[in-house]
Amino acid sequence: MFSRLSLAAGAITGGIVVLLVTQAVNALWTIPAAREEGRKLERAELDSATNKAIGELRDEADRARFNRRLCIERGRLYVNATGLCIERPAQPGG
Repeated sequence: MFSRLSLAAGAITGGIVVLLVTQAVNALWTIPAAREEGRKLERAELDSATNKAIGELRDEADRARFNRRLCIERGRLYVNATGLCIERPAQPGG
């Protein structure tokens, strides 16, 4: 009876050891893969945000150029610093 009990305990202990070793090896492969996947996702998010910002700047620059052209065509003065279209100051002698 003692030998069967010790055999069962040894089998259970061995199973637990195999399970722990398997989990440890699996974790060693899974964690770096998950980290790399996280880095790829972060890079993709940053690239997307950068491209969006570039597009917004391009749109804003296009709007500013259009507003400037329209302002000048109307005989007014476009102030680049503020983006405002103001009346041209009166020129002396004119």
